[in-house]
Amino acid sequence: MASNFRRNVSIRGNQNFSDIKLKEPVRIAAGALGVKEALRHSFKEMGVVRSMNALLHMNQQDGFSCPSCAWPDPERPSKVAEYCENGAKALADEATTSHIGADFFAKHSVEELSQLTDYELNKFGRIIEPMVLKEGSVHYEPISWQESYNLISNELKKLDSPDAAIFYTSGRSSNEAAFLYGMFARAFGTNNMPDCSNMCHESSGVALSETLGIGKGSIKLKDLYEAEVVIVAGQNPGTNHPRMLSALEKCKQNGGKVISINPLMESGLVNFKNPQHLKGWIGPGEDIADIHLPVRINQDIPLIKLILIKLAALDAIKNDIFDHEFLKTYVAGYETLLNDLKTYDEKVLLSQSGVDLEQINEAVNLLAKKSKIVVCWAMGLTQHKNGVENIREYVNLLLLKGAIGKPNAGTCPVRGHSNVQGDRSVGIMHFVNKELNERIEEHLGFAPPSEEGYDTVGAMKAMYEGKAKVFMCLGGNFLMAASDTEYTAKGIQNCDLTVQVSTKLNRTHLVTGKTALLLPTYGRSEKDMKDGKLRHITIENSMGQVRQSRGLLKPASDKIKSEPDIIAELAHTFFEGKHSMDWKSLGENYELIREKIDQVVKGFSNTEKQSKGSGYYLPNNVRELDFSKLPNGKAQLTINKVPQHSLNSDEYMLMTIRSHDQFNTTIYGLDDRYRGVYNERRVLFMNPEDMKAASLKKLDVVDITSKYDGVERTAHKFKVIPYSIPKGDLGAYFPETNVLIPYNHFADRSKTPISKSIKVTLKKL
Repeated sequence: MASNFRRNVSIRGNQNFSDIKLKEPVRIAAGALGVKEALRHSFKEMGVVRSMNALLHMNQQDGFSCPSCAWPDPERPSKVAEYCENGAKALADEATTSHIGADFFAKHSVEELSQLTDYELNKFGRIIEPMVLKEGSVHYEPISWQESYNLISNELKKLDSPDAAIFYTSGRSSNEAAFLYGMFARAFGTNNMPDCSNMCHESSGVALSETLGIGKGSIKLKDLYEAEVVIVAGQNPGTNHPRMLSALEKCKQNGGKVISINPLMESGLVNFKNPQHLKGWIGPGEDIADIHLPVRINQDIPLIKLILIKLAALDAIKNDIFDHEFLKTYVAGYETLLNDLKTYDEKVLLSQSGVDLEQINEAVNLLAKKSKIVVCWAMGLTQHKNGVENIREYVNLLLLKGAIGKPNAGTCPVRGHSNVQGDRSVGIMHFVNKELNERIEEHLGFAPPSEEGYDTVGAMKAMYEGKAKVFMCLGGNFLMAASDTEYTAKGIQNCDLTVQVSTKLNRTHLVTGKTALLLPTYGRSEKDMKDGKLRHITIENSMGQVRQSRGLLKPASDKIKSEPDIIAELAHTFFEGKHSMDWKSLGENYELIREKIDQVVKGFSNTEKQSKGSGYYLPNNVRELDFSKLPNGKAQLTINKVPQHSLNSDEYMLMTIRSHDQFNTTIYGLDDRYRGVYNERRVLFMNPEDMKAASLKKLDVVDITSKYDGVERTAHKFKVIPYSIPKGDLGAYFPETNVLIPYNHFADRSKTPISKSIKVTLKKL
């Protein structure tokens, strides 16, 4: 068949509507209903006995870490249930007893499968043997593991330059797998290591590095318990990080206050019923947010500037609102920041924020009296053109209050996938770290490349322009996670070979390069046995704590392999056993990998021993009030401009959001009970006054269109739902609306896509 063969695959799947049902949003998070839904989903996917065995070991010190979010485990986890509804769904999803292999793929072509929805694709179950999609074919067929390694090796060796290969990493991978993967990419000769963090918390890393000297948060879990004020900004913990609600509950019970700053009042911050306690079953639950500030999309900077101006005015009178001793000792830029604040008009800032003055004054009065303040945030701050500046402005608030580097205060970027922070720590990065390179050369015996590689945006562009020919993914669903879906799909299809190391079927397995490999791997919950010995991995949680994870379930198939095994055997094949690293031994013995990590990666030490039990914390300069690597050896107050979104009269600001029945791009179900939407995902949340002005009624169908740089992008057929959201703002689920995000519009310096502030117009159908 001709080499220009192009498969007729769909990047969007079936767009027909389901039988949508709307109810009042459920305003109580978790509780008996959450337990019921978790068990219902688990029993359906895994059966009763398998479910209970796995759930009782998840997030326990002798068990395995949740495959969902990166929220830390308590040092003394509950023996009954240390998981949330979404964690249970994630476990059931990967440990399902539904399996697919050669017979399934012989029956179903990739063209046929691509017509299904992402939800339908996910329901097919675990992939149980390696498969290849040959050039010119539309059916995957079986391939041996060694043939797979040979195929990848041959394609890599054919490249004109190592930089024509891209090695992407999802945050689900272990420290051991990510370390081997990153070292293989470097040994091959490239720093093309885009990472899922490029699309989410890269803005956090940049902002925190610039202001505090480390790209991670500064608090530990117990700091939340005794905090006087916790600000939850641009985050929906009830859906995205439900176990965080237990920490907020403890904070409230200890007298702390919670301020929610978000365009939507999310259910998890209204009321929480903790199912670990009797009160969570029969009591009224715990009201979480004391103050909710419904800020307009991407108007956090005007809001925080207004709060700082008001706090500064109080401090000018009392001289005890800001921590002047802390500022004098540890912080640079105080006078410059105060002078800059004087240039702003309070009425203009108030109008831009969209928040009531009375609510803002309430927050100011609370913050004025407190010094133990924690700011938690997620994608609602990071995924904007000014995402870095958003976070720096919140850091300004913490520094002025002296709420950094002391107990019960500090920064808390709430990471998404369960080891996304660990991936970066052990070397998954597209930029060059000279100190890391020196240690690699010293301890691993080869010289890594010294040129910066592609991040996610760069990878998309390189594939689209034909500069990249081999694209390998360690987990994830790159096509649906990345921005500008059609552009990304064309880029992937330009590749000669695409390789996916995965557990379940997703759309990136169907929209592929000319040849595609599908390599099945273990889930977090499965036993990883080698020569009769149970192996364990390590992960790093959102607060910098490294601990062991050990699966206990029988693997889905005897034809699947662990991620470290796959990477090590590929490297051994590529280098033909002739390399300074003994890849084969490393794949067989994870203890050897951890020894190498300890030697090469800053902060890791005696990991084999220290990662037992509750694990150990990596060094964090902020906790030690050590800002020696920053200018003048001090933390930095920064000047951040107010965002300017000039919307035309027919334009709205759209933010992409998750439903309650999904994690990242994985769709568990079609219900979002916290927002009252059932059996449908193609919905658009809109202010009732905006609907009236646009002559739209409930459940009217619209196309959503963005236009950037003269290019129109359209997400077709969405049903409009009236919702409590600021005027001029819209919300819709991703990945369905990722098609609207231009690949070349992203946060300054971090290149995080503008997924939370997309200018769009609507067309009624």
